[in-house]
Amino acid sequence: MLNIKETEHAIKLIKDTFQSYLSTSLKLRRVTAPLFVKSGLGINDDLSGHEVPVRFVADSIHTQCEIVHSLAKWKRLKLGEMNEVAGYGIYTDMNAIRTHEVLDELHSLYVDQWDWEKVITKDERTLTTLFDTVKLIYQALLNTEYLVCEHYPILHPFLPQQIHFITAEELLQRYPTLSSKERENYICQEYGAVFICGIGGQLSNGEPHDFRAPDYDDWTTSAPTSDMPLHSGLNGDILIWYEPLQKAVEISSMGIRVDAAALQQQLALTHHEDWKQYPYHNAILTDQLPLTIGGGIGQSRLCMLLLHKRHIGEVQASVWDEQMLAHCLQQGINILQ
Repeated sequence: MLNIKETEHAIKLIKDTFQSYLSTSLKLRRVTAPLFVKSGLGINDDLSGHEVPVRFVADSIHTQCEIVHSLAKWKRLKLGEMNEVAGYGIYTDMNAIRTHEVLDELHSLYVDQWDWEKVITKDERTLTTLFDTVKLIYQALLNTEYLVCEHYPILHPFLPQQIHFITAEELLQRYPTLSSKERENYICQEYGAVFICGIGGQLSNGEPHDFRAPDYDDWTTSAPTSDMPLHSGLNGDILIWYEPLQKAVEISSMGIRVDAAALQQQLALTHHEDWKQYPYHNAILTDQLPLTIGGGIGQSRLCMLLLHKRHIGEVQASVWDEQMLAHCLQQGINILQ
């Protein structure tokens, strides 16, 4: 609907607008973040637990470094250094290279997202805190969509006014014969916007809804409540039903971070108890880091959805295979290069 020049202007409008709403709603200060960290410190995000980062040796300091996958752990260390108080946090622009990605209309080798983290108290490590935070983030999405559509009348809002909450276990019981991705599509098509909580822990079918590394999100600790009668962890994903692609699109992964007890349990469950030797993990186990909630929100995915694009390459510059480029050209999809 927008040409390349209009698209570039709209990308800036979305990024400026959304991060302003996000930082105000969650009381976040912007900080500068690293593109790479030293290897062997346990700081890099392990994502689902098996992805290998891009590594290189810095000649001048004779040290191996690695491109960050995200800043899930770095942010918590940063908050500790800043001695930030409960109720306040930080956000930053995170850029990464994920060589393992299978490229399609939603996945690129290049990842850009807003990484955010906020200090909470021990009493706030609850589903209520998690859900209230999700609602604030979703309201920032709605506000941004409204302003973008006002600026570009050819675009029309499609996000529902409310986001629906469901546990991964409830979703499994609702669609027991479907795969996790199929379950996501069905529930998102029904409600438009969904937060699926409890991702990483084993469900009643013996499998997790999706994999999560054991050392940042807490996916084992939470008790059933009146709102969530089935067991749920303290993390989850925000997904949006996107009509042009006829599928659910994950826009954010977030959660309350592990405390010492949850880290002990999750390292044992995933057979990664040797990670306790890393400075980051030891700092959690000895209560040297603040308790936090945090996550990442995809910048290019948000721009893609709000601008009604059909391919993430329309809102970010990356590298694609020739077959995909030819297909996009045939379909009239303008890939940025």
